[in-house]
Amino acid sequence: MPRLLLASNSPRRKQLLTDLGLAYEVRLKEVDETYPPHLQRAEIAEYLAAHKASAYAEDLQPNDVLLTADTIVCLDEQVLNKPADEQEAVQMLTLLQGRFHDVYTGVCLLTGEGQQIVFSDQTRVYFRELTEVEIRHYVRNYRPLDKAGAYGAQDWIGLVAVTRLEGSYFNVMGLPVHRVYEELEKLGFGVEQ
Repeated sequence: MPRLLLASNSPRRKQLLTDLGLAYEVRLKEVDETYPPHLQRAEIAEYLAAHKASAYAEDLQPNDVLLTADTIVCLDEQVLNKPADEQEAVQMLTLLQGRFHDVYTGVCLLTGEGQQIVFSDQTRVYFRELTEVEIRHYVRNYRPLDKAGAYGAQDWIGLVAVTRLEGSYFNVMGLPVHRVYEELEKLGFGVEQ
């Protein structure tokens, strides 16, 4: 029986895997999240997911399947990662308000036998215009410093600012679960017969 390992401390990714009914164990390591400057959009998310997985490769047992993921927000060609502080979070949300942006989540599944599956999903997110008071309220009360683009679609700002999505909502939360489940089924996970 394969063993699923999640290399993420994201509460959202943990909840999504739990909601899928999958048993998993969490593994954590500090991994550098810089990427080559020539990469763009989905390439960045896929590179970071695969790069994170490579840090665990030597620790895997033959029946292990490691799942790593990375989510980025792109406004035009600008990548908005996790904000360094509250001021940067306010700046990011000010840029996003009243416009659409794209969210990419890259995923890497690495087996203990060395098979690597890397893919990404993209969702377009439309924000209504927000006031500075609303933006500061959100940053102060919801502390989105651990989220790409300085927001969580499942938070208050998602309730009041996201007017439309094109693509997977769960991808915006940090894991394209429809695609993850499809790939994990091929590796022996899924619903019991």
